[in-house]
Amino acid sequence: MKSNLPRAAWTTGATVLAPISWGTSYVTITELLPNGRPLLVATLRVVPAGFALLIVGAVASRWRPRGAEWWRLGTLALFNFGIFFPLLVVAVYRLPGGVAAAAGGLQPLLVAALSWRIAGRRPRRLELVVGGIAALGVALVVIRPGAGLDPVGLLAAIAANVSFAGGVVLTKRYPAPANRVAATGWQLLMSGVILVPLTAIAEGGPRPLTGPNVAGFAYLSLAATALAFVLWFNGVQRLPTAAPPLLGLAAPITGAVLGWAILDQSLSPLQLTGFVVTFAAIGYGASLPASAADAVSLGVCDGPAIGSGFGTPDFRCQWANPGPRARLRQGEVKLGRPSPRRQGHGRRTRREPGRATER
Repeated sequence: MKSNLPRAAWTTGATVLAPISWGTSYVTITELLPNGRPLLVATLRVVPAGFALLIVGAVASRWRPRGAEWWRLGTLALFNFGIFFPLLVVAVYRLPGGVAAAAGGLQPLLVAALSWRIAGRRPRRLELVVGGIAALGVALVVIRPGAGLDPVGLLAAIAANVSFAGGVVLTKRYPAPANRVAATGWQLLMSGVILVPLTAIAEGGPRPLTGPNVAGFAYLSLAATALAFVLWFNGVQRLPTAAPPLLGLAAPITGAVLGWAILDQSLSPLQLTGFVVTFAAIGYGASLPASAADAVSLGVCDGPAIGSGFGTPDFRCQWANPGPRARLRQGEVKLGRPSPRRQGHGRRTRREPGRATER
């Protein structure tokens, strides 16, 4: 057990880097990228990142999706990027930044609800309480007095977070790909199939980019998207279900800190209180151990793990030789005591010509 603690801490630390990088997106977009081109920003964020990850993934292995992996990756691409980014853009442009970010504080509750509905994982009461307190803490940090509430923008913000929460649940539930880097690249490119024509119709072609534009797009695409989502998806599959949404609260916190440090935005005592509450929720998420509910909802395996490129086994049933409990869950064996012959006991020797059979 002790040997697993450094691995869990490493996975948690790597996962929280993703929302921290997302929290830098607001400053990057407002200070370096073209104004009034939200869909162009989303498109140039995901498409170059997708190509970059496919190139890097090809170095590790020649894996590509096959069979059912295509529709699984397509579904994940739809929830994680294709639906999420356009709705997020609508929310950001129709709502004050604080209100749009506050909707992200609902992620722990949304993931808990969708995990119950999709994966049959009943959330613990403490998870719901922490999720509610975390949403309140984020709201205290990012919502300023007098913030307006546009109904369309508010619905878009909630729908965007429902889409992203659905992506978290499905990422946890679907089998882990053999090449996480390449699989993330395929997701990003699949979402580009939606974003590229949508951008062309709504905003037209791109205008000439300046040096700061190129630098901003490079950072946003390679660091805050390509690397960030590889770390995020890895954490979603390895950490307990309730942990990643709580770690994701680092995004609005990072945005608020950078707004204070770079954009000279003030922080009120109420916001500082929200910081304390949200940091406590993030700390709770970082300390969560793997629960039995997570293992049961994903299947329990007894065989050797198939490597996924990160050196530690997944919680899900990605095994070369699934054990009887996993096969029972998959409907491959029936209830009852397994046959000794099935378990490898009482084997008979092979009959060979000219020799008597050993008994």
